[in-house]
Amino acid sequence: MLHCGVSECFDHSPAMSVEDAIQTVLDGGGLQTEHFDSSPETVQPVVLRKTVCYIVCAVIFNEKNEVLMVQEAKLECHGRWYLPAGRMERSESIVEAMMREVKEEAGLDCQPITLLRVEEQGPQWIRFVLLAEETGGSLKTEAEADTESIQAQWWDQESPLPLRGRDILCLIDAGLKYRKKPWFTPVLPVDLPCHTVCQRLLLTLSGPSGDLWVLLSCEEEDPHLPVAVSDRAVALTWAAHKLMQECMPFSSRKPNLKTWGILGVQHNGRSPGKTDGVCFNTLVSVDYNDLDIDAGQPPFLENHKFQWHKLDSPHLREKIEQRLSSGSIIPMHSFF
Repeated sequence: MLHCGVSECFDHSPAMSVEDAIQTVLDGGGLQTEHFDSSPETVQPVVLRKTVCYIVCAVIFNEKNEVLMVQEAKLECHGRWYLPAGRMERSESIVEAMMREVKEEAGLDCQPITLLRVEEQGPQWIRFVLLAEETGGSLKTEAEADTESIQAQWWDQESPLPLRGRDILCLIDAGLKYRKKPWFTPVLPVDLPCHTVCQRLLLTLSGPSGDLWVLLSCEEEDPHLPVAVSDRAVALTWAAHKLMQECMPFSSRKPNLKTWGILGVQHNGRSPGKTDGVCFNTLVSVDYNDLDIDAGQPPFLENHKFQWHKLDSPHLREKIEQRLSSGSIIPMHSFF
């Protein structure tokens, strides 16, 4: 019987080993989300445009590094300029929504390169920013103005242009930075269903002797990376803190956590009201300020549902440590 916390090996043969699952997540892939290890007593499916709002935003450059901009037609920001952006529709994927918005607002066809950034205001409002490239079509002109936009143009970021909001400037800068020197391998959403907004946490702990530990849930038959449902009232990044509180409910000294960002995104909206959720595969590191680590073991977990798993694979340790040291990950920004 496993006692409250540390696992060196497993006596059974799961469909996918812990190491294979970690490798998949690190490579930007997805895993089935069948149950939750940290959640309210009841988990209700989210419903797009009712209980959640997903925004897509496209950052597209031409050969001169000019960025695609559209002039707004909406009354509240009429005549001002912004990146192509808008709300996802029912039954759309994230990429499909982005391509549709670019076509409707700018007149161009495009294809995605990578997720560039995720912004959130809790699970009810999430914006997916994608770097994309033009593949065809023609810039929308004033003669083609409609309720979607007035026109589109390429902007050199120096000429005066009345912006709808300055929040897009950091997105443009991120796109230019990625084009010049990508800091993570391109990642696009994986088509896997989920009915709520949650996070699969690759929660790591480095020991003083080079050991690397990963937190697992052992409540089900096979130990696995824990999945935490995001609370509606707080930032998405709070899920890791809540999970750690559940692991150590009686400890007077809580660890410091750092959410580095996103390794991958899983979404499938094909069944409205049933698969409108999103699962973020998220990298988190734990800093215990050397608490209980000098003895060569990770801190004791008071909750028997969770355990530490020591990574013996040099390849996986190296990949995780490289991500942590270089920050090669999709950033998640909270407006909380």
